[in-house]
Amino acid sequence: MSDTAVRRNDEKSRYEISVDGEFAGLAAYADRGDQRVLYHTEIEQAFGGQGLSNVLVTEALADIRAAGKRVVAVCPLVAAFLHKHPDQADLADPATAETRNWLYETLG
Repeated sequence: MSDTAVRRNDEKSRYEISVDGEFAGLAAYADRGDQRVLYHTEIEQAFGGQGLSNVLVTEALADIRAAGKRVVAVCPLVAAFLHKHPDQADLADPATAETRNWLYETLG
């Protein structure tokens, strides 16, 4: 059995998932007040098909909840996860045009 870990990397504004100590993927975010905007998620090809994106998003949402923040799912993968897990809906704010514009300006 593999050792899987998720950690928040504030320096790079992303959640990172590792398997047996090896980087396996990320979920990038930008903070906007009390919102954490998740805008990009990827799993390295070598780790695909193992359900790691679900683990990554689950842990990221738990961290966002614990921090007292709200999540905005600009990333389609995160949006689909939230759609499939209505028990997390209380944590989510909609991804509006205003939020997307702010994100694009913030990221340059």
